[in-house]
Amino acid sequence: MARPPADPYAINGKFPPPDVSVDVLVVGGGEAGGAAALEAARAGASVLLVDENPVTARSMGDDVPLYFGGRMSGAVQNPGRMLEQVFAASPWLEAAAEAGAEIALSTTCWGAFVNGPALQALPAPVAGLADAERSWMCGFKSLVLATGARDLAYAFPGWDQPGVIGAGALATLLTRYDAFAGRRIVILGSGDLALATALLALDRGLDVAGLVEVRDASQGSPALVEALRVRGTPIFTGCTVAGVDGGPGGVEAVTLAPVTGDGAPQTLACDTLCVAIGQVPAVELLGVLGGRLAPVSARGGWTPVLEGQAVAGLANVFVAGDCAGLGGGDPAAQGRASARAALGLAAEAPASRSAPDFDHHAYRLAWFDALRGDDDVIVCQCEGVTRADLIGVEAPAYVPRPGGGHPHSLRDIAGDRAANPDQVKRLTRAGMGVCQGRRCREQVAMTLARAAGSDLAEVPLATYRAPVRPLPLKVLAAWDEGPAMAGNWDVWYGGSGQWVPYRDIGTPREALHANLLADETSS
Repeated sequence: MARPPADPYAINGKFPPPDVSVDVLVVGGGEAGGAAALEAARAGASVLLVDENPVTARSMGDDVPLYFGGRMSGAVQNPGRMLEQVFAASPWLEAAAEAGAEIALSTTCWGAFVNGPALQALPAPVAGLADAERSWMCGFKSLVLATGARDLAYAFPGWDQPGVIGAGALATLLTRYDAFAGRRIVILGSGDLALATALLALDRGLDVAGLVEVRDASQGSPALVEALRVRGTPIFTGCTVAGVDGGPGGVEAVTLAPVTGDGAPQTLACDTLCVAIGQVPAVELLGVLGGRLAPVSARGGWTPVLEGQAVAGLANVFVAGDCAGLGGGDPAAQGRASARAALGLAAEAPASRSAPDFDHHAYRLAWFDALRGDDDVIVCQCEGVTRADLIGVEAPAYVPRPGGGHPHSLRDIAGDRAANPDQVKRLTRAGMGVCQGRRCREQVAMTLARAAGSDLAEVPLATYRAPVRPLPLKVLAAWDEGPAMAGNWDVWYGGSGQWVPYRDIGTPREALHANLLADETSS
């Protein structure tokens, strides 16, 4: 059968080759990513490891990629010092570099793409990379994602002021960056994450005023609870946050109240409130790639479905560390196993991905119910969307609202099921801000689950799209399309029916097209 004639306007065959290509691209420079890069380099593969740390002070101010809560010291303004600090805090990076891996810090992977049903034009699997100045494409034979986990945020009165921070961000500021600007903290949660956070803070010379737990007993390891008890740090069980007092510098005190409502509130002076209720596997790039994801409460939420070490549906994409699911065992062992699988080598030993028997979904919803309070509290800080706006499917306050009510409701959208967060986002703008939903994505899902009376796992996963990190337009615009891609494009130029070929924009022929279109629309 004869092939149809080539379409000069199609992108097929025009996508430029990647600027660089490697055998193994590793995204994430923690223990899992470092071990993967080291293993692949020792096996003789060409390896590039990229890590977005240290991120810019501006990104940290927008709570990207972690919930930094405005508690960074001025040290984050010194890029050279930050690079040295990150490298010194991650000895596995030096080992990988000495083995032959290329290391690129302060480099973001904003998207990864492979040919599939909706994308057939790529010359090879590619990842979009960017630093402060430019964006470029990196081709790869295999991709190892070791992107870790991100912070889980909660809305309550006072949560939108400086000093409310995530556990991952606090650990990063204390260790990787050595740039925490606080002295006395209160920690929400009493699971292993909260207990380990408290012990880290104490080891770094901070004053931990106490841990707060909505349930009647601590949820973490007895050994960690005992280690904290020996240090004299109290755990306030059966309590929730009734309010957060703040001043010009942010948080100054936290008021606790019994969940049951019986008993007097108590106030703890502090300058930082650390939300350590949980973390979420960072699966943004897997979402863009089209990998299979499933909600697994014991692993912390939406996690990749695996076929051996590879992601189901993506034969050349592998995962290691917390992005594969929380509590999955030794991250370095996972990194080594994923690297060997990426190169077609037999693993030295199976990488354990066992998960503890803990229902993260139920625990998060218990906190959601205890912290809920007034539905007028803002859930999406970027767009100013309240919980009432989500439930009522209302546009944010800055968008003019028509009189006589609004045309949508959650029941209209989804019936008796939980609504799709993507639909709610389009109608309310929740999650459309510069933080890209990192502060509100899970809160929106919990709100929709409670509104429908459904399990959290029944709420669809909100879509991830590239770029998965906010990037300046000057960085993305620096990517050169090349003459083959720039030619023969029709571009939507303006008003109704006004099509102008790309090559004619800015030339005398542009007016000719406009006149022709005007004749067509007037006839």
